[in-house]
Order: sequence, then C-alpha cells, then structure tokens
Amino acid sequence: MATTPVPDTLRQALDEVVISHGMDLDDVELTGGRVLRVIVDAETPPTLDDIAQVTRAVSTALDDNDDLGSAPYTLEVSSRGTSRPLTLPRHWSRNVDRWVKVTLTEGGAFEGRILSADGAGAVVRTETGERDVAYGDVKKAKIEPELKRKDV
Repeated sequence: MATTPVPDTLRQALDEVVISHGMDLDDVELTGGRVLRVIVDAETPPTLDDIAQVTRAVSTALDDNDDLGSAPYTLEVSSRGTSRPLTLPRHWSRNVDRWVKVTLTEGGAFEGRILSADGAGAVVRTETGERDVAYGDVKKAKIEPELKRKDV
C-alpha cells in the first residue's frame, strides 16, 4: 500500500517524544489505509515494556496534534527489527557482531560480520578477510538473521 508523506511538524513532535524515552525515531510511515507506523531504535534493543511506554506517549502526542486530521487511523509502534536496511552510521554501530549482506553502488555484493563501525564506514569480516566499507559506497545493506552462527 502506498505511503503518504508525514508532515514535518508531526515528525518533529514524534521525534521529541521518542527521544524523551531514550530512543531514536527511525522512521514514520502513513499508509493510504490510514496506518501510522512509528519505527524506533535504541542503543540496546527496546523491550516490549519500552515499546508499550513509548506507544502510550506517542498516542498522547498524536491526540494533541492536528496533523492527521479527524479521520481514524491505526497506530503501530515497533523497533527496527532485521528487515529494515542499514542507512545510518548508528544502524551499523548498533549491529556490530551481526551478519550483514552488502550491495555496493558500483556493483557487486558480499556478506560478512560487522566488526566495527564509526561515522564514516564499517569494517566487515568476510570469508576472504576484513573489508573496509565506506557508507557512501553502499547501495543497500541489510542484517541477515542467523539461525546458526557462521564462523567467519
């Protein structure tokens, strides 16, 4: 379903609420079916209690905000999970020691374990050795769930 742009004033209000709960606002999506998805992220993965607390606070903030109008909507608040792409340096640093699949802007792809990450790039250990990855060279990067840890 298509997403509708979220007004900057709403995004800013939600950002303030989420930050006040020690988390980062990762994304806000409003679908044509009037589902407002608020995606949060934190240094340590949020617990269900953390998500419940921020959901109540977001709901209260939405009650005080007129940006969605009077039409009904469904609020969904969740953490990033592994299905969302790594697009910011903090996404990489919060996933150190996890398996990542990287597609490069110049073509080619590889997989490996994130060893370290900073504001400019990450170091990924692949089967052929360590590889420095500048974020600007990444077309797409996504965490791959591991049912059995790979020794690389």
